[in-house]
Amino acid sequence: MKAAVATRRLFLQAAAGVAGIVLQGCKASGQSGATVKIEEPFHGAVLNRRHGEPVDGGLKIRVSGQAPSGDSVTVNGAPAQRTGTSFRADIVLREKQTEIAALSQGRLGRQEHRVRVLWDRHSQPRYRFSIDDNSFFLRDIARQNYASLFDCFYLKGLRDLHSKYGTRFVLNIYYTTGDGFELPQFPDRYKSEWRDNADWLRLAFHAHANLPDRPYQNASPAQLIADLDQVAEQILRFAGEQTYTPPTVIHWGMVQPTALRPLADRGVRALSGYFHQRDGVWDVNYLIDEDRSEYLFRHDALIDFNSGIAFSRVDIVCNLTPVERIAPVLEPLASDPNCAEIMDIFTHEQYFWPFYVHHIPDHFQRLDATIRWVTERGYRPVFFHEGLLGGPE
Repeated sequence: MKAAVATRRLFLQAAAGVAGIVLQGCKASGQSGATVKIEEPFHGAVLNRRHGEPVDGGLKIRVSGQAPSGDSVTVNGAPAQRTGTSFRADIVLREKQTEIAALSQGRLGRQEHRVRVLWDRHSQPRYRFSIDDNSFFLRDIARQNYASLFDCFYLKGLRDLHSKYGTRFVLNIYYTTGDGFELPQFPDRYKSEWRDNADWLRLAFHAHANLPDRPYQNASPAQLIADLDQVAEQILRFAGEQTYTPPTVIHWGMVQPTALRPLADRGVRALSGYFHQRDGVWDVNYLIDEDRSEYLFRHDALIDFNSGIAFSRVDIVCNLTPVERIAPVLEPLASDPNCAEIMDIFTHEQYFWPFYVHHIPDHFQRLDATIRWVTERGYRPVFFHEGLLGGPE
């Protein structure tokens, strides 16, 4: 995945019936105040202790929105407070998933808007570290025939960071470097060493190759899954089942929406992206709609109930962030309740290598500074494919 950005409108799901209008997980249409609409929480929101008040066996949250002035509004059956066209009510989340229904009755008849949210019941401050575009280290180990995986300076540097901070890394790999090296050339004689380090070092599919850019933005789901299976087969062959993880980042962070369900069927539980704009277009957002992209730009995570996949926004890209900028980038996120609970940390392999045209000599120092910052503030390392975004479910 590389830097870029996106924008699109959440598809309006509206059903008119004899009893009135039901809107679920979307913005209401029509003139302002003409229909009932839950504005907070957002459909698909992943809510944790920072979003409400922990109570015995649950989390109390505020539900707010708009409805025609003068209408009677209830939220999950309880009367809401009204001020003009606004309404608000407190409810308690007690299950992992909760449907919230706002019912408005008045001069326009009965109208209803529903959203569904996910409660991260066992949430705790956590971070994950994902590295994209990996292929050079595999080629290096295969060609140099090292006695140990960690004779490669890249893996040794990552192991040093793990020893120092307990960091877990997922390396998202290509099938080929594009210059003749392919995964079948990587030997399986390091399998026991992979196994011995699988508690902190994992491998996942990223793409077939670095080029072309955006390989899956317009590709069929069948092509994406075929490439995924090809890489997965090789990881299992040379590193073993304990080292393989389902991908959490697809190259360039762009896939057809119809690919989400097939990815979930391959074990994908989370997908990270940038979810930001450039030139007025949302990008690196897995082609999800504008409303959800905009929401993720300001929040840690969002669940796609259709596929079961949680989207996570990347918080920092180390190869783009000089050491002196790391704290200024992370501090505002850690003080924002919508972004503070999960730190999604990210970089790219090629910048470690001296032969690379854009080599960054202090790349490892950037990783160290970033990991030290989150560690000192109580964030613990996780793998996103385990539990709910690395936390207990």
